[in-house]
Amino acid sequence: MGFNCGIVGLPNVGKSTLFNALTATAAAEAANFPFCTIEPNSGRVAVPDSRLDTIAKIGKSARIVPTQLEFVDIAGLVRGASKGEGLGNQFLANIREVDAVLHLVRCFEDGNVTHVDGGVDPLRDIETIETELMLADLESLEKREVSLVKKARGGDKESKLQLDLVGRALALLREGQPARLVEVADDEKKAFDMLQLLTAKPVLYVCNVDEDSAAEGNEFSAIVARRASEEGAASVVISAAIEEEISQLGNAEEKSEFLESLGLHETGLTRVIRAGYELLHLITFFTVGPKEARAWTVFGGALAPQAAGVIHSDFERGFIKAETIAYDDFVACNGEQGAKEAGKMRQEGKTYRVKDGDIMLFRFNV
Repeated sequence: MGFNCGIVGLPNVGKSTLFNALTATAAAEAANFPFCTIEPNSGRVAVPDSRLDTIAKIGKSARIVPTQLEFVDIAGLVRGASKGEGLGNQFLANIREVDAVLHLVRCFEDGNVTHVDGGVDPLRDIETIETELMLADLESLEKREVSLVKKARGGDKESKLQLDLVGRALALLREGQPARLVEVADDEKKAFDMLQLLTAKPVLYVCNVDEDSAAEGNEFSAIVARRASEEGAASVVISAAIEEEISQLGNAEEKSEFLESLGLHETGLTRVIRAGYELLHLITFFTVGPKEARAWTVFGGALAPQAAGVIHSDFERGFIKAETIAYDDFVACNGEQGAKEAGKMRQEGKTYRVKDGDIMLFRFNV
């Protein structure tokens, strides 16, 4: 289980260039004109995690299998998208299918790359996208509200719950605020998710800067960072041009040398993944053996049987227990046997909440 991020933004902000670089494919045509991406392209990339290499070495695993992240490159949006302008209807349909929104914002000046609105203004660009998403949500909720009122008057409890959520979301949207700011209790979350609101999705702002600003950012990215902080979102700085160059290098040593020459310690992909994990509250657990060492992703707070189910549904259905070793203990004890002898292997049951870095072996019976 990984997670799915839709790359959205205005035309010509670098979405397809970033997508190509991150997935190291030419699946999305990068061109200097709007709407070069007609169908959403998706690509999976391995999630870098040095812990996996360490446990594979200790476990003498023949194969290493990282967990994966899926990126979806979605067609550029323009003003009027909520009314079908440009490729608006397609954009809105595609964005409903992703877990999180990776909002790429142009934070670089380049006279050779046309801006759809004539000049670089990250806040204006953000508000263009956000406004269209909010208008789409408003229209959707106002239509839904009519039928929910009728059902609620008839005594339908589920409709009453949804009607209350719709009212709270509409109040925010009408004030120009996204639906993700609605305060939702744990027992309301399922009903809220069923509303499928575009502005309820978690957002990561990705500032696409020029190569010289890749390490520290620039005045444009600083503006975006302040905006993200104000609305409780996250932001990262990345240079799509640099990522494209890195993707074309042959090996890890060349990539490391190239990054060092630019004053960078890691790729933009790594920063995006880390921010994305935090955004969606994801954690990683591992399985290790002679055949393979593998990383798996679950949502934070997942119980042991749910983690087992990520590997195979039978593991969850017939779950008995999970033999669990914390990553630090696995390394300190030089593997499973050493951890057993040191009393660091735990027998965990159905109520155990998986922790990031756990090495797990599931016992099950079906």
